[in-house]
Amino acid sequence: MRDEQQTDKQQPEASPADKQALAGLKNLWAKLRRKSDDYTQLQIKLYLRFVLIVISSFMVTLLLYKFLWYNQAGNLIVGVMMGLFGMDYEEARFFYIDTFRRNSDLIWFGTICLVSLLLFWLFFRWFVRFFNAINKGIDALLQENMQISLPQELMPIERKLHLVQQTLQNRERATREAEQRKNDMVMYLAHDIKTPLTSVIGYLSLLSEAPEMPAEQRAKYIGITLDKAQRLEQLIDEFFEITRYNFQQQQLTLETINLYYMLVQLTDEFYPLLQAHGNTIKLQAPTELTVYGDADKLARVFNNILKNAVAYSYPNTPICITAKIEEQNLEINFMNQGQTIRPQKLQSIFEKFFRLDSARASNTGGAGLGLAIAQEIVHLHGGEITASSADEITCFSVRLPVKNR
Repeated sequence: MRDEQQTDKQQPEASPADKQALAGLKNLWAKLRRKSDDYTQLQIKLYLRFVLIVISSFMVTLLLYKFLWYNQAGNLIVGVMMGLFGMDYEEARFFYIDTFRRNSDLIWFGTICLVSLLLFWLFFRWFVRFFNAINKGIDALLQENMQISLPQELMPIERKLHLVQQTLQNRERATREAEQRKNDMVMYLAHDIKTPLTSVIGYLSLLSEAPEMPAEQRAKYIGITLDKAQRLEQLIDEFFEITRYNFQQQQLTLETINLYYMLVQLTDEFYPLLQAHGNTIKLQAPTELTVYGDADKLARVFNNILKNAVAYSYPNTPICITAKIEEQNLEINFMNQGQTIRPQKLQSIFEKFFRLDSARASNTGGAGLGLAIAQEIVHLHGGEITASSADEITCFSVRLPVKNR
């Protein structure tokens, strides 16, 4: 026991050089693991196969020379000449020496070429299987729910094919969902159009059938008919909005715009809607603030955002609009007080045909295209639009380049 303790005590610790070498090996192993996306394994395999072909060509040629040509080839050829052509031994031997021995270098060069070509053909036949595997993997991209599987040497390509497959599936799913939302929206709008149209026809029929109706009642029915007709016009406009979004290609007419006066004009245009809802607008922006863009398109962006803010604001609350230059970008913020938007809905708020309200027949909801169109226009200007919502404060932020010529 004492000897064992002494042995343990005498066991030397690793030297600094050994520790450094061990750390170097660990770093090398880490680098090799990080290079999982390269083709090192395939390169090594190809290199080994090539070396094996060269060695095999040399060995096959050497074996042919040693066991066939060097020992028995002469007797075999002489025997064939004597048997097939009736030569005597001396004539056959002379023919062998004159034809084969004098041209032995050329014959062995041709033999080496033939052996090498055969081995290289086998090598390329083996190598082509990688292309066949890649071809099958690409075919799998076009088929739904088909697993992509490639040889171990092609794992980087397999990972990329899986990524492409997932991206295509996500895009296809998003397209189907958008198409379904569009179809649902058209169905709901068609249903909503029928309701005010029925009311308009009904009230007009009453007015037509009762010419002696009291003036006060007649005025009431006319007012209701006008409201229903205006709602009908709004729904028809939403149908045209869907058509324009699908078939209109956005083109920009760029110019320098005074952003402050554009926002002031927008505020004045919304005065009746704000008055009816009890909201006010607080605008904070420098009067000399300008932006380089399409005036009509940017006005539509701000109109869509402000319309959304008014629709989902609490009554009798202010809507704050601020504009400032920040890090070579122009930032315009629209903030309103309303019900906090859940994160799940906030992620989809810029998708086309998406609506926050679940009641499709409500007067607050449109076709679900306003914010999607706003995002498209902002992106055409080289900017970005984002939305955030917390503590009953919702903010839409538009960032545009100060000058994008």
